[in-house]
Amino acid sequence: MQYKLEICVSSMPSALKAQKGGADRIELCDNMAEGGTTPSFGLIKVCKEKLTIPVFPIIRPRGGNFVYTAEEFEVMQTDILACKSLGCEGVVLGLLNLNKTIDTERCAALIALARPMQVTFHRAFDACHNLEKALEAIISLGCERVLTSGGEAYAAQGLSKIEALVKRAKDRLVVMPGSGINVNNLADIVLQSGATEFHSTAKTTLPAALTPPKLFSDSPLLQTNSKQVKEMKNILLSLGPS
Repeated sequence: MQYKLEICVSSMPSALKAQKGGADRIELCDNMAEGGTTPSFGLIKVCKEKLTIPVFPIIRPRGGNFVYTAEEFEVMQTDILACKSLGCEGVVLGLLNLNKTIDTERCAALIALARPMQVTFHRAFDACHNLEKALEAIISLGCERVLTSGGEAYAAQGLSKIEALVKRAKDRLVVMPGSGINVNNLADIVLQSGATEFHSTAKTTLPAALTPPKLFSDSPLLQTNSKQVKEMKNILLSLGPS
């Protein structure tokens, strides 16, 4: 059993730092403050040109809920085709119905369009009323993995649910814990969840001189820290097979 570490990044510098630290894969997105939206064509293209690890862009046309209009669905289809044309190894997506169940019909259409790329179902899963039924729906769709915090704000808070989901999924799909995973709690999450893949931003705040002036934003500038990525990879290696 080999543990894998996926790093979520929203810029080219962060992508390079994730690879330098030893990440096995990146989830590429924009607008992390909103949970991630689809990155630009240019960012995806340059990442594919500069990186040797797999690139999984998120397909999410806006922040907010995961119930989309016909026009937004068309945008998602177009973005998936763009990712395929650029040679991405996978995409990350998720659509729900108003009653907080998986929109299996439109998910199936996007997944078919995405192949042969892999598909990760993102944390829209955590917004579902019944996680067990949602998991079975995602498995039936043929997704390779689902990103989850166990229905809680952070993975560490949803560990018991994540463990149950891992056991339920067995080898049918990878249940990948994410949200709030860092150097300090990764080992506990590995040992308690039974999962084999883990998702983190490994981000740090850049010095004040590099952050935008308050005229434009009150938010500090965050960037992936390659040292944190390496430390987490070392934790996974120490817990893996000898």
